[in-house]
Amino acid sequence: MKNFFYLEGAYLILGGIILLITLFVTTRPFMSKGAVKRGLLWVTLVLSIFIGTHYKITTDRMSEVKEAFENGKTIICESRMQRKVAQSVDIQKSNEWRLKNNNFVSPNYSRPFFIARCIVK
Repeated sequence: MKNFFYLEGAYLILGGIILLITLFVTTRPFMSKGAVKRGLLWVTLVLSIFIGTHYKITTDRMSEVKEAFENGKTIICESRMQRKVAQSVDIQKSNEWRLKNNNFVSPNYSRPFFIARCIVK
């Protein structure tokens, strides 16, 4: 569950804001009777589907990256340190990279890379 909140926390906050906006709009005098229930129901349903689908896709990609890394394939991770020169870093098990708590770490590189932000080459 901790992983879900870590991966989807920003989307949950945005979803809460969208629900508050929906509540505000559906309580206006020009809205029909019962609009609050219908509005909140449908918006909650759509947000739940979107957030759940995003979580499923992200965790599937994380599993794929873990498996590929263990099999010696090259992994590409986004590098936010050097935006102008190298925008990605190639990670391989043979280049002293290891997987530690869903992060790729190396003694030759100053920062870890979270596995959800990587893809298989």
